[in-house]
Formats: sequence, structure tokens, C-alpha cells
Amino acid sequence: MRIHPNETIGDIVAADYRAAAIFERFGLDFCCGGKRTLNEVCQQPTVDIGALLRALDELPGGEGVPEDPAAAWPLDTLVEHILSRHHAYVKSAIPTLAAHTARIAAVHGGRSPELPGLVRQFAAVADGLTLHMAKEEQILFPYIRSLVDAGRAGRRIGSSPFGTVHNPIRMMEAEHEEAGDEMRLIRELTRDYALPDFACATYRACFDELQEFERDLHRHVHLENNILFPAAIRLEERLS
Repeated sequence: MRIHPNETIGDIVAADYRAAAIFERFGLDFCCGGKRTLNEVCQQPTVDIGALLRALDELPGGEGVPEDPAAAWPLDTLVEHILSRHHAYVKSAIPTLAAHTARIAAVHGGRSPELPGLVRQFAAVADGLTLHMAKEEQILFPYIRSLVDAGRAGRRIGSSPFGTVHNPIRMMEAEHEEAGDEMRLIRELTRDYALPDFACATYRACFDELQEFERDLHRHVHLENNILFPAAIRLEERLS
């Protein structure tokens, strides 16, 4: 895989989605922190630079390199996918995880003193994402749909209440970064979701659910930060 040290890791994943699994294997956030360059990422003392570069280099190149399929979708199709797959998942997962974190803290908090902090930390993630998704659903996504409609009809667009799509996108990206930071704190609290010997079935299920929640967040934010948002900016500029 041909890469340049000044490419952002988000752009690398957008160009070849196989890189996402490599960044995750090395504990690197390719979505919420996807605006960091490969060179910046490699400055982190916890990153085995040689092994990371070898793993990226070993990805086969040439014809047929798998760009993320979502990059070819119409923007309204991508919006609907994000809503039906990722927003729906987050909304359904939050009550279950809130209940499970509270339960294991109540039962095992004496032996795992980090669990009450986990309850509070997940509540912060849940509250932030709930408000964030509402902003997307009520403001940003309807505007992106209007851009798509204007493009198909060959119409230019007028002014929007927020001036330009750059403004809500900038806010959404900042909130994505906050969500990524909050999930990293959960990973630190749980020592990378390490289970104690006395973990019950609920404890194990809760940690599995947290990891799935984190994986879904990475995919969700990647689709927005690295594909949807840049394409919406380009479309608005073309129609202005």
C-alpha cells in the first residue's frame, strides 16, 4: 500500500478500508482522531512504528484496491445508512449498556473499584452521543439532503441558517473527537476490557457490548468524517 507520512490516517482508511483493521490492531483511532497524519501518529511512544509501517506496506496494492464502498454511494443513501445502521444501533444499545454497567457496579464494585467510574463515564458518552445525533438528524442531515436534491434538479442553493455546511460539520467533528476521547477513557478504566477471574455472565456480556459499541462508533464516525462530510462540502461549493 503506497502511503505518505503527511497523509491523515482518516484519508488512508478512506482510500483503502483494509487499513482500518491495522490501525485498530495498533490501538489507533482512525475515525475520531482521523485528522492526525501518519507522521504524527508515529510519534506516540506506545506505537511500534516499524511494525505499523510493515503491516500497511504488506497490504497488496495495484488494481482493485478496495476503497470503502460507501464512498461511491449517493450522499442521501449514505445518510440513510448512517441513520438506519449506526444511529439506530446507538439508540438501542445505550439503555442496555446503562443497565449492565450499573448492575455489574452494584454487584462487583467492591472487588472492581473502577466500575462506578465506568457507570459515570458511559453515561457521559451516552448523553453526548444522544444530543449529537439529534443535531445531525434535525439540522445537518436535512441540509445535506437538500444539497442532493438541488444537485439533481440542477438548481443553485441559497443561503442556509448556519452560513455554510463547514460550520455544523466543524461542530460535529469536534463532538466526534470528544466521543472518541470518552471511549478511550472507558478503555483505560477497564484496562482494555480485561475481565477479572470472578467476572459473571453479565460482566462478560457488558464488556463485549462495550467493545462492539466502540467498534460501531469507529465505523460510524469514519463514514461521516472521512466520506460524508468532505463530499457535502464539495457539493455545496459546486452548487453555491
